[in-house]
Amino acid sequence: MFGDFAPALVGFTDDVLFGQVWERGELSARDRSLVTVAGLVTSGSTEQLAHHLGRARDNGASEQELIETITHLAFYAGWPKAMSAMAVAKELFQAP
Repeated sequence: MFGDFAPALVGFTDDVLFGQVWERGELSARDRSLVTVAGLVTSGSTEQLAHHLGRARDNGASEQELIETITHLAFYAGWPKAMSAMAVAKELFQAP
């Protein structure tokens, strides 16, 4: 997406974040996905959320678990952030 525009950012994303950080053995990929989704919901970062909800499914989290995660976070992150996140989840999970 940004390779020709911001190659250093892409390099750090690929090599450090998704390479070194995501591959650490202290947390499973599923747990890392749930933590990441929670972080994105609580910060209101819905632009990144669709990618990470899909990644969380690929890493073993069910759609129902992800919906429950967002519902639970409504009480900690705030209702508007949870509603925005749920809209992203609904669009992703109900896509053909």
